[in-house]
Amino acid sequence: MTPTLANLLRLAVCASLFGAANLSHATEGGGTSYPLGAENYMSGAMPPPGFYGQLFVNHYEADNLRGNDGRKLPVDFRVRANAIVPRLIWVSDYTVLGGSLALHAIVPLVDLKVSLNGQSQHNSGLGDVIFGPALGFHHSDKFHSILAFDMIAPTGRYDKNDLANPGRNYWVFEPVYAMSYIDPAGLNLDAKVMYDFNRRNPATDYRSGQEFHVDYAVGWGLGNGWVLGVGGYYYRQTTDDRQDGERIEDNKGRSFAIGPSIKYSGKDGWFVTAKWSKETEVRNRAQGDAYWLKLTLPF
Repeated sequence: MTPTLANLLRLAVCASLFGAANLSHATEGGGTSYPLGAENYMSGAMPPPGFYGQLFVNHYEADNLRGNDGRKLPVDFRVRANAIVPRLIWVSDYTVLGGSLALHAIVPLVDLKVSLNGQSQHNSGLGDVIFGPALGFHHSDKFHSILAFDMIAPTGRYDKNDLANPGRNYWVFEPVYAMSYIDPAGLNLDAKVMYDFNRRNPATDYRSGQEFHVDYAVGWGLGNGWVLGVGGYYYRQTTDDRQDGERIEDNKGRSFAIGPSIKYSGKDGWFVTAKWSKETEVRNRAQGDAYWLKLTLPF
């Protein structure tokens, strides 16, 4: 048995945030606390002061795990995950350093089924909650950006002996930079850049490595509320995992996802985005497909 496969089977498989948007064996047991590829168009455009609601709907499925060389590992693996994820955003009247101050919270509700080498488990419930402050900047009518600092709390159910865990049992601190270039009848360009500092899981004495990832979307506005294009994410683990203080080598994850992405904006300030992302160039992670729907409504 290879060291990578042995590590996978020892750690089993657990879920991440928005319904196991990303399962793996790089980082502990699988996945990232942030759901890779969740954001889409308008990710860097903060709205005017007020309260806003967002609803994410996600389905993720994967049937294979890729090793450090990118080849499929010889395990019988399958994951199916669904999530409904409400998000509340408050944009205040206050400005800090020229940016509009905002707060947000994301509360994922997860349904997850994982099968590995003849064993199967189904779990559902609350995932790990994301919250934090943000500053929004409007550089022109078309160019906008956001600086934020998100915290991911270990609120989801977790048992180190379970195959399917809605939570990850450790805190994550995540600086964020997002930008949006918006033209209703032209180019639309969005990127949300994040870097994760993972804390230790006290149940396993395991600390996942630091992670760099970008959600992106590129599209063309048709002038009638529609934007058509592509979107996905880029992910790379930048430092090694550690367990019991020892570094785990040849275990860093990376992947790239791309697929069609669309947006429709209504006249009353609401908009909806949808995309399908197919994962490729995968190392030390599950490889699958993610489907996303996001609805944004002003109160």
